[in-house]
Amino acid sequence: MSAIAGRLPLSFSDRESLWFLSILAVIAIAVPILNLAVPPSSPLHVSTYVLTLVGKYLCYAMLAIAVDLIWGFCGILSLGHAAFFALGGYAMGMYLMRQIGTRGVYGHPVLPDFMVFLNWTDLPWFWYGFDRFWFAMLMVAVVPAVLAYVFGWLAFRSRVTGVYLSIMTQALSYALMLAFFRNDMGFGGNNGFTDFKDILGFDLQQDTTRSVLLVVTVAALAASYCVCRAIVASRAGRVIRAIRDAESRTRFLGYRVESYKLWVFVFSAVVAGVAGALYVPQVGIINPSEFEPINSIEVVIWVAVGGRGTLFGAAAGAALVNYAKTYFTAALPEVWLYALGAIFVGVTLFLPRGLAGLMPAASRGK
Repeated sequence: MSAIAGRLPLSFSDRESLWFLSILAVIAIAVPILNLAVPPSSPLHVSTYVLTLVGKYLCYAMLAIAVDLIWGFCGILSLGHAAFFALGGYAMGMYLMRQIGTRGVYGHPVLPDFMVFLNWTDLPWFWYGFDRFWFAMLMVAVVPAVLAYVFGWLAFRSRVTGVYLSIMTQALSYALMLAFFRNDMGFGGNNGFTDFKDILGFDLQQDTTRSVLLVVTVAALAASYCVCRAIVASRAGRVIRAIRDAESRTRFLGYRVESYKLWVFVFSAVVAGVAGALYVPQVGIINPSEFEPINSIEVVIWVAVGGRGTLFGAAAGAALVNYAKTYFTAALPEVWLYALGAIFVGVTLFLPRGLAGLMPAASRGK
């Protein structure tokens, strides 16, 4: 076992981690100040649109780190992690919908507008408790964790690996998308949830609230990165890297491979769920399109572009690719999918370690 672990050093150093966390600190301080304190007439002013865009990128960075943890370090290629992201978003969305109350279009004190429109008379049982913030936050973690545990236990126990596991995760995401599109499911159908008013009593349309959400997102991203880094640097991390490179040999040495894969898969799902929960109040909408398999495939591309097995590279890849998406979909919308494909092919051919591979320490595998 030590021989396996010895050939699998971490692909980043403390210096890269320090740089990554320092950049996050600068974002958390500079962006809100430039939005709130600098007048709109100044060229240094950060608009509400850019503030929201940065928050969205940070949520995507958390999702990318979650995928990199299982793919880059454990060899589990999930093409359905957007499902966990969306489930966390829906849990937050249910809380935000319950906060609207009589301020909705139909003015019902309990039922969300879409339920009144569809002639629902009673609140479904699975909506109970979502008028409380603590309960919603608990569900943000519990729902993705339970789904990941059940799916992972069945898949890993049956020793499903490789492309077959990837297809199964993609099928799971697709099945959830079809289910959430149904109006009778009680999740808003194809329109999903929107028209949110406030969170914890604070107006979501105020720049101050949006700035606080940005800072919270930065803190969550930093915490997720640090926890994931601690995991991969631990003894358990050496085992999951051994599973990635030599699963049969690791099992032969007496390690319970299925258990290691299961707990890291569940933790990754929780991180993705938290990212989705932070995404919804900043973007202002959640609908079944978030479950689309193409979204999960894009996450894999973010990780590959940034640098698989680096964590910080995955986060950077998410930000860079989504910035490119924002630019191309606004300037040349018909070109974006071709550009995305070209980026992925180019990175695969010329930068197999991703952009992080250009860094000296990452190239040496330190």
